[in-house]
Amino acid sequence: MHTKNILVTGGAGFIGSNLVDALLEDERVGKVRVLDNLLTSSVENIQHLLNNPRFEWMEGDIRDFDTCMKAMEGMDLVDHQAALGSVPRSINDPVTTNGINIGGTLNVFEAARQSGIKRVVYAASSSTYGDHPDLPKVEDKIGKPLSPYAVTKLVNELYASVYGKLYDMEFIGLRYFNIFGPRQSPKGAYAAVIPLFMQCFSEDKAPQINGDGTFSRDFTYVANAVLANRLALFTEESTALNQIYNIACGHTTSLNQMVEALRTISGKDIQANHGPNRMGDIPHSLADISKAQNMLGYQPQMLFQAGLTQTYQWFLANQAAHTAPASV
Repeated sequence: MHTKNILVTGGAGFIGSNLVDALLEDERVGKVRVLDNLLTSSVENIQHLLNNPRFEWMEGDIRDFDTCMKAMEGMDLVDHQAALGSVPRSINDPVTTNGINIGGTLNVFEAARQSGIKRVVYAASSSTYGDHPDLPKVEDKIGKPLSPYAVTKLVNELYASVYGKLYDMEFIGLRYFNIFGPRQSPKGAYAAVIPLFMQCFSEDKAPQINGDGTFSRDFTYVANAVLANRLALFTEESTALNQIYNIACGHTTSLNQMVEALRTISGKDIQANHGPNRMGDIPHSLADISKAQNMLGYQPQMLFQAGLTQTYQWFLANQAAHTAPASV
């Protein structure tokens, strides 16, 4: 069987490194090359792979086109995970978010085109739904973006659509819904809610919820995102190509419910504090995953409670590496 060499941009990040691990265990994969600038990721996430003869590490920035072209050499497929995440970060620094998420993504798409790589799978975002009120979220019904980050992720989808039509390429966009799991760091001002709250529970501190805690999300364990990427990279269904898919579990959990689940998992009687709502946040997010199920064969491998338990166990085992403020 002819194996495929795969470039994973952002492969030293939280989602990317979990994906790389899975790809290296896949018999359909030859080499995996990671391109990452380490701005929000860490070599620690891929340290265990550095001596693997099928793994290649390339430190570089997708904002540099020549770097993107070099990264494409000898590759058959591209999985584009590199991005500058966080809605609050994009509100505070829209220029950098735009430069990486739009300029960098365009570089990746164009470098793939010039290198003759036909298929690109890329990380899209549920933030694209913006102010559209309907729940659950269905792929073809989006509203206006509510943050610079959401704008950048919408533009990625538009570029993918144009490239697919103009250049006879195959793009698959995966709209992630609040991915969590091992290797997601609580460090820094823009840490995601789940690792940040785990940090608080591990230190017997009260986490702070922005708002009354009724805001809800379709929290999605990282193994589900990894599965979706593998399905997208290797699908042979022509109708599945040049499409956007929700990647989630199809279940919603409020912040208050998440804290209660952590109380149960940790065995600690810790109550959350509450602060004002955060700019750019949507109240509720819930995915309709039927399109991914029907066209990609996607089925969530692990739902919220089981994923949260596994993540907390991993967090405790790696606690020495974590330091973070007790708020979100």
